[in-house]
Amino acid sequence: MSAEPRINDRIRVPEVRLVGPSGEQVGIVPLAKALELAQEYDLDLVEVAANARPPVCKLMDYGKFKYESAMKAREARKNQAHTVIKEMKLRPKIDPHDYDTKKGHVVRFLKQGDKVKITIMFRGREQSRPELGYRLLQRLAEDVQELGFIESNPKQDGRNMIMVLGPHKKKTEAMAEAREAQAARKASRQGDASADADADVDVDADEQVEAPADAG
Repeated sequence: MSAEPRINDRIRVPEVRLVGPSGEQVGIVPLAKALELAQEYDLDLVEVAANARPPVCKLMDYGKFKYESAMKAREARKNQAHTVIKEMKLRPKIDPHDYDTKKGHVVRFLKQGDKVKITIMFRGREQSRPELGYRLLQRLAEDVQELGFIESNPKQDGRNMIMVLGPHKKKTEAMAEAREAQAARKASRQGDASADADADVDVDADEQVEAPADAG
């Protein structure tokens, strides 16, 4: 069955409860009268509550209504918060530079509102030193505590040790902040471009002032 509402001559009832273009209640009128008003307003008669008795119909621009509904649905999907779990793998004896790089990724993930699963991978004799992995996980948690918290404490899982960090910010908040930052960067770029254009105009004006002196 189609989810589309019935409109205009597809409506097959003797009378309808009519709602005007601005949401005003017109009342129960014969279908022929409702269709006549729709033509008079150059609008569509749209059945908005088919199960009511009589069905409720509204006068509207159906094409515009469909477009706006699609845009609202698209925006809602865009703003939907999907919880994502990112994963970062480290070695117990990680190099300081590599640690800083990995930590940077964790910071970025938490800022985006995502959870981060930290996995310490033990190899060979490292498996007999689980405290190395535990200390590394605790260090990382402390380094990013302003952005995230330990959602799942470190635990051994075979040759690995795993900890999950959760973000302090909700995904929706992180997305909103990202959009605001993007808009600010765009406005800044436009402001810089405008300033450059004004500077070019000033240079041209100076050259025009000096030109008669050169000619003399």
